[in-house]
Amino acid sequence: QVQLAESGGGSVQSGGSLRLTCRASGYRYPRSCIGWFRQVPGKEREGVAVIGSSDGTVYGDFVKGRFTISRDNVETTSYLQMDGLEPEDTATYYCAVAVRRACLETLKENLFTFWGPGTQVTVST
Repeated sequence: QVQLAESGGGSVQSGGSLRLTCRASGYRYPRSCIGWFRQVPGKEREGVAVIGSSDGTVYGDFVKGRFTISRDNVETTSYLQMDGLEPEDTATYYCAVAVRRACLETLKENLFTFWGPGTQVTVST
């Protein structure tokens, strides 16, 4: 059974930084796609960043170079470094993994099978 656990969320002021961590257990495909998504109540979930099997990355347009996704294959862990946070970044952030031996990075949610419970990020002015 695949389980994901996000951590690192919290409250910061505008311009601050946070580093989110996603740890996967029971995961058979450590080189598959790992993604970060976010959702605000009343709005659709949107893709933040995805890292693919060859460590290629893709980011949502709103990221504008502020976030960096990475992975640690030994521990099947993904990180999302978020700098220059703005109040508009306030959301619940979810990590997700695809069940494929190899995949190309994409922000399409239907690629991802397992999702974590989410971690809250709050950015104040």
